[in-house]
Amino acid sequence: MDNSTEKIILGIDPGTRIMGYGLIRVKDNQLSVIRYGVINLTKYPNQALKLKRIAERVNELIENYMPDEVALEAPFYGKNAQTTLKLGRAQGVAMAIALVKGIPIAEYAPLRIKQAVTGSGSASKEQVAAMLKAILNFKPEKDIKLDATDALGVAVCHYFNNNKMNNQQSTQKKTAKKSSGWGDFVKDNPNRVK
Repeated sequence: MDNSTEKIILGIDPGTRIMGYGLIRVKDNQLSVIRYGVINLTKYPNQALKLKRIAERVNELIENYMPDEVALEAPFYGKNAQTTLKLGRAQGVAMAIALVKGIPIAEYAPLRIKQAVTGSGSASKEQVAAMLKAILNFKPEKDIKLDATDALGVAVCHYFNNNKMNNQQSTQKKTAKKSSGWGDFVKDNPNRVK
């Protein structure tokens, strides 16, 4: 991610009852909240209608805010295989919409997201929400659902991950240039070698 330009990241916390979303803007290494909320799926009587609604809302969010990147929380693998399957389907629908629109996607495990935001992989949803208030410098709505702040956490984790990778790549390029080998040294310093 080029930190000198503006980027919009859509974070998604997949769910089959409540799906969280959060959009952040990154400009000059400053993060700000654009929008966050939930897609309430409890009123839909079956999985097919829920997946259709997820597709519609994710498509609307992408068309309205034109994110540059989409980050999703990977489903955790619990004891209930049916729950995991349903979460995977919800995530897959959101991923497919982004991919059809040509937007790069990334997945992050829940533990990694919590660690990126709070420094602890065992942080509670409330702790993640509290830390996001400080990181994003915003005051959440009074009745905010934790699924929405979880989605903001996914977007922030994605930014931190890409920023860290860019810094590592920059350091590696500088190091590689300094020690590119004897042949380059001879070529760059013909007066010093006889």
